[in-house]
Amino acid sequence: MKYYIIAGEASGDLHGSNLMKALFKQDEKAHIRFWGGDLMQTVGGELVMHYKERQFMGFAEVILNLRKVLGHIKFCKSDIETFQPDVIIFIDNSGFNLRIAKWAKALNYKTHYYISPQVWASRASRVEKIKRDVDAMYCILPFEKDFYKTYDYDVHFVGHPLIDAIADRQQVNGNVFREAHQLSDLPIIALLPGSRKQEITKMLGVMLSLVNDFKDYQFVIAGAPSQDFEFYKQFIKQDNISFISNKTYDLLSISTAALVTSGTATLETALFKVPQVVCYKANAISYQIAKRIITLKYISLVNLIMDREVVTELIQGDLNKKRLKKELTAILDSEKRKQLFLDYYELEQILGGRGASDKTAELIISKISNSKK
Repeated sequence: MKYYIIAGEASGDLHGSNLMKALFKQDEKAHIRFWGGDLMQTVGGELVMHYKERQFMGFAEVILNLRKVLGHIKFCKSDIETFQPDVIIFIDNSGFNLRIAKWAKALNYKTHYYISPQVWASRASRVEKIKRDVDAMYCILPFEKDFYKTYDYDVHFVGHPLIDAIADRQQVNGNVFREAHQLSDLPIIALLPGSRKQEITKMLGVMLSLVNDFKDYQFVIAGAPSQDFEFYKQFIKQDNISFISNKTYDLLSISTAALVTSGTATLETALFKVPQVVCYKANAISYQIAKRIITLKYISLVNLIMDREVVTELIQGDLNKKRLKKELTAILDSEKRKQLFLDYYELEQILGGRGASDKTAELIISKISNSKK
């Protein structure tokens, strides 16, 4: 069958690549055309556009680049019509994907959504549009199934694909990794400042302001695959700072603690059992808009899934050197770390077992095959 997949950022590229592997495994004649990144391209299929070409963070940035965004939407529609897929698979990236879904459903394309938009966080009114425009929804967070049930929309909870992604990775030899990247024997504090230029600019300077206060540790920046070292270079002004690009999982596997920008990375860090402080700071206009429409108690996936504060969140004005130093000191304390490890173990149990990508691929193929009979 012919599959058209649309993913819009690094995490979507990761989960999209694993879904593609599962599709190729279960449908040997699969023809896949996709919007994604390097990981999806490595699996096979035909890349239409790389996510690096359309990354905009926050409401203000989208508005400033509206002409470019609309151009991408127009091109996507045209490309779908040329390809004529049996199914379109949307991966997260709701601002773009829901617009395409509305158009596609009106033209009777089969529309499947993997990794639900965060409608439970804001603008729940979008659920009615999802019910109208999306034939099947595959959720990766356990509370999403109950959320959608209140809107009389039956969805599939398939488990979280990060569990597979982390379990399937090749184990790193800590000593070899340190030597290869010229790291010392000091314990590592990993810095995960995000993947977009706007968020890295907001986060990294504050994170690096702590370097001289923790001289018994080495700080290592986890570089995103979407950004070159030259961009990070402007922030690195001290000696006890290292930079490693596109090796976040290997870095987390040998880290003592982490400072993490809110997003999927908070969950990844928790699954690697690394104590963390969650950081978030946005463009002032975007933050004020978001604050008025987001209805959640927490911003990190760890706390949202656990429905309580497991990891500390420093948001906007609270993300400053004084508070960050205090919270980093706390997670280096042995008692606090013990509690975090217990909480992380509970989190992993709630997320379910392995096989999210395989389950999703099986459901997609089954539904499309049945619809053709």
